[in-house]
Amino acid sequence: MLSDDELLTIAVICISTFWKDNMTQKTTAPFPVKSGVNYFFDGFSLIKRKGLRTFVFIPLMINLLLFAGVIYVAIGQLDTLFTWMNAQIPDYLSWLNFLLWPLAVTTMLVMLAFVFSSVMNWLAAPFNGLLAEKVEQLLTGKPLNTGSGIDLIKDLPRILGREWIKLKYYIPRALVFLLLFLVPMVGQTLAPILWFLFSAWMMAIQYCDYPFDNHKVSFKDMRFALNQTRGTSFSFGATVTLFSMIPIVNFIVMPVAICGATAMWVDKYRETYRNAAIAPE
Repeated sequence: MLSDDELLTIAVICISTFWKDNMTQKTTAPFPVKSGVNYFFDGFSLIKRKGLRTFVFIPLMINLLLFAGVIYVAIGQLDTLFTWMNAQIPDYLSWLNFLLWPLAVTTMLVMLAFVFSSVMNWLAAPFNGLLAEKVEQLLTGKPLNTGSGIDLIKDLPRILGREWIKLKYYIPRALVFLLLFLVPMVGQTLAPILWFLFSAWMMAIQYCDYPFDNHKVSFKDMRFALNQTRGTSFSFGATVTLFSMIPIVNFIVMPVAICGATAMWVDKYRETYRNAAIAPE
């Protein structure tokens, strides 16, 4: 186990990194500095804005319908499992049902929330890019000229390819961080912290990628941009991660995060990257 002094040192280093990044932004940015947390909560206001509700509603309804279907099937499987279990245990232990059912349902909801959000990122990718486009247009007053609905359909292979690039980036790194949980001492202390920080970074990548991709900025250049504003990126991703862990609330995290990430793009990256040359992936 790490000592209290060592844990305090790690915390100070993390806070110092975020503070240094934010102070650098204060001296160079021509606009009021906002944290990633602020941008995420901006998303709650943006999803209610007239002109965006339709683009929020469509992926949200797809999310709710598919999730409801999965929950229905999963509950049926749990019922079958508990029926079998009741036949195996003696009558005097039947009271365990009152404890195990709530625990099983809660565990199932949390697990499905994480798995389903990954699946939804693929299914809703075209709608998410369109939502990011409309948010940017609303915030800047300038259309993106990304084409018609037919052009969007033609662009589907490239959009899904971009999701595949993110998945290839995620999987090997996730495996390394998960293996840390098996390392003595590290698994008990640092592994959960490192996993949370990695999840925060991936959430920032996942949702900030939509406005970047709308301007055909390469995945490599997008990661470089987010790394230049690490404090904002991590605080945004950490907030998204925390809200994604809350059942029911995680239904609206996706559109909120996209709106917030697009607001961050407009403030911090748009002027630099909107006319940038397209780099190879």
